[in-house]
Amino acid sequence: MSHEVVEKNVGLMAVLIAIVISIGGLVEIVPLFFQAKTTQPVEGVEPYGALEFAGRDIYVSEGCYNCHSQMVRPFRAETERYGHYSLAGEFVYDRPFQWGSKRTGPDLARVGGRYTDQWHYVHLMNPRDVVPESNMPAFPWLAERKVDPEVVVSRMRAQKEWLGVPYTEKQLDEAAAKLEGKTQIEAVIAYLQGLGTAVKGR
Repeated sequence: MSHEVVEKNVGLMAVLIAIVISIGGLVEIVPLFFQAKTTQPVEGVEPYGALEFAGRDIYVSEGCYNCHSQMVRPFRAETERYGHYSLAGEFVYDRPFQWGSKRTGPDLARVGGRYTDQWHYVHLMNPRDVVPESNMPAFPWLAERKVDPEVVVSRMRAQKEWLGVPYTEKQLDEAAAKLEGKTQIEAVIAYLQGLGTAVKGR
C-alpha cells in the first residue's frame, strides 16, 4: 500500500492510526498488569484504617483532587521539593487513585507527617490563617459534620468483597467503634497524615 493512497483517504488513515495506537498501547500497558512492582503494595503500605478511609472519601467528595495532585514525578525539581518520586505500589488500595496533574495547590503525595494535626485543622477551617497568600477555600462545615460509621463500614466491606482489599473481619467489626463521634475534619486530617509515609524515608 503506497503512502499516496493512505494520505488521500482520510478514513483509511484514521483506521490505520487507531490500529497503530492500539498496538502501542497494549505493548506498553499489558505487561504492567503482570509486574509485582505495579500490582503489589510496597513495604509498609497497608489498606486504609477506618478513619483514614472515611477521610479519603470526604477528600474525594469535596473535590480536593481538582487542585491537588498526589503523584511526585521522577524529576529532580519535584523530588527536591516533595520527596521520593511516587511508586505504583503505593496506590494499590486507592480506588480511584488520586494522581492527577492539576496543581493549583501543592502536591500532597508526601504531606503525611509534614505538619501537625492542629496545623491541618486551622488550614482546613481557614487556609489564610496559616498561608496568607492561599487561594484555597475554607471547609468549616467539616468540623460540624459527623462521620457516618455505617456508610464507611459498608464501603470498606465492598472494597474487600468486590475489589480484594485485604481487610480482616476483625478490622471491619471494629471499624464502627473507631468512627463513633468522629467529625469529618478529623477524618480528613487522619487521611492526610498518612499520605506518603510508607516511602518517605527512601
